[in-house]
Amino acid sequence: MRKYLIPEEGSFYKANLHSHSTVSDGGCTPQRLKEHYKNHGYSILAFTDHELLVDHSDLDDEDFLTITGVEYAFVEKEDYWSSKTIEFNMFAKNQHNVTQVCFDPSYVIHGEKWRADVAKRIGGDFKREYTIECMQKVIDTARENGFLVSLNHPCYSMETPEFFGRLDGLFAMEIYNHTSFVSGGINEYNTAMYDDMLRRGKRLSCLCTDDCHRGNDDDDKEWRHDRYGGFVMIKAPRLEYGCIMDALEKGDFYASQGPEIKSLYIEDDKIYLECSEAKSVSMVASHRPFGGTCFADYDGYVTRASFNMPKHGQQWFRFEVRDEKGYYANTRAYHIDEFEL
Repeated sequence: MRKYLIPEEGSFYKANLHSHSTVSDGGCTPQRLKEHYKNHGYSILAFTDHELLVDHSDLDDEDFLTITGVEYAFVEKEDYWSSKTIEFNMFAKNQHNVTQVCFDPSYVIHGEKWRADVAKRIGGDFKREYTIECMQKVIDTARENGFLVSLNHPCYSMETPEFFGRLDGLFAMEIYNHTSFVSGGINEYNTAMYDDMLRRGKRLSCLCTDDCHRGNDDDDKEWRHDRYGGFVMIKAPRLEYGCIMDALEKGDFYASQGPEIKSLYIEDDKIYLECSEAKSVSMVASHRPFGGTCFADYDGYVTRASFNMPKHGQQWFRFEVRDEKGYYANTRAYHIDEFEL
């Protein structure tokens, strides 16, 4: 009997979960940003402007959905460019929830700053401190008030897994941030930090995102700007806000720079993965020596791979697909205790 790790039923919806518009420091208006992404086959766009939570549901149509979100920062010291900087994305489980948590108006320094004066908020102004305790309070408060919280661009932050590993309650972390790579030359394709978080007992999914800022309209030269480089494919029954947020919370998606994962299931004590044409498919497990890689022939491709179900003290496993361009797709980690073995 098959057990699907990515649901069999439903449709895949392509999403960018990190973007900036003219509401903060982005170069495109929300309307123009929607047009860019919809024209490139995306069905979902999360607006995560710095510090300002705005409902963009007026841009929704039958083929396109906006997610209400905000990027929330902790800056260690005044000199931003030499400072450690932790940033989270908060995604509202209710699309119309624009009540800001732990709001600090001094952080609103971009774009439509007038919104800080009218922002709905829980409690009074909040004073941020660059401490684990303060960050944990923000995560806890966000979750209590209906938000999913993700960790953004960990390499850009200049922090370490020892620091991040003390945070609880994150639903996901970015393992690729396209703007960090395009604009900063930072290697934000970073599965090692994800594995480190998993080995510290954190249960979270992984994201590839754009974090787009630029206003370039020349989509024929995609490599020149910071769009379409990282995305997630969400498997959900319908393109409806509740369905999409439920799928995100359950981890019914995969993260990608390009490759497609079409199917992932367990049958007869083996795990099968079907994908677009790839050069390798790897299973990464919590403990050596379990795991392995299925390679294509020199002039061929892998579109289907199988692996033995991990046992013998393993805690989790995940999958990584690499195509001939060197782009990757990654599943979340699946924990052994999710299954009846």
